[in-house]
Amino acid sequence: MIETLLQPFQFAFMQSAFLMVLMVAVPTSLLSCYLVLKRWSLMGDAISHAVLPGIVVAYVAGIPLLVGAFTAGMFCAVATGFLSENSRVKQDTVMGIVFSGMFGFGIVMYTKVQTDIHLDHILFGNILGVGVADLWTTGLIAAFVGLVVIAKQRDLMLHAFDPVQAQAVGLRVGWLHYGLLALISLTIVATLSAVGNILAIGLLIAPGAIAFLLTQKLSKMLPIAVGVTMASGVLGVYASFFLDSAPAPTIILIMTVIFIAAFIRAGAITRRTSAQS
Repeated sequence: MIETLLQPFQFAFMQSAFLMVLMVAVPTSLLSCYLVLKRWSLMGDAISHAVLPGIVVAYVAGIPLLVGAFTAGMFCAVATGFLSENSRVKQDTVMGIVFSGMFGFGIVMYTKVQTDIHLDHILFGNILGVGVADLWTTGLIAAFVGLVVIAKQRDLMLHAFDPVQAQAVGLRVGWLHYGLLALISLTIVATLSAVGNILAIGLLIAPGAIAFLLTQKLSKMLPIAVGVTMASGVLGVYASFFLDSAPAPTIILIMTVIFIAAFIRAGAITRRTSAQS
């Protein structure tokens, strides 16, 4: 019985998958807290979809795919900001148009290019097939994003809650704004090999939403989000081994269940508080 339960840890590809989800958990969960607080969830969705044409262009040009993905993600973010500031259309509408247009453009380009890269691996990831280079790339990006977010925690918090006050106290709001977008793009690049560009949005929203339901303090939200993401990642990869399911969707499904549980708990606490008052 014990040997069966420990069987997933005996395979090298499973060990790499466990390590990958632990590393991915750090940047995605930290950023998800700020995305939820700033109501930027759709921005993460937009960037995750928009990286596809960058990947195809990078493949054709013979440059690293991660460079193309990051460039496309930043282009999506900057284009969204420019169109929002120079039109009457609201930002969420602009984001929907930009990311759907870029995603559609990427699909059309992919169908016209002869490539040995499977589209499913781009869209949904291939965490069981990650190599040493993928682990190093993800680890370095995760460490960089994690250190920047922790170092700028207070500045990002003020920018999330009150951008006007942040500018009044002398913070470079523009740098914080586009710096955060750059970190999101880097994080999505780091998650490409693990969960793909579609399911990446789940890791950029669910951890922050769960932590937001469990606490009202950002200092507590960050570690809760990281813990939830790590636990969900390890459990998802472990369960997928026995269920013979894809690890990435299994991870997202577990996070959804945790979110529902947190939502029910928060609702019960609210009703109890209302009854006592």
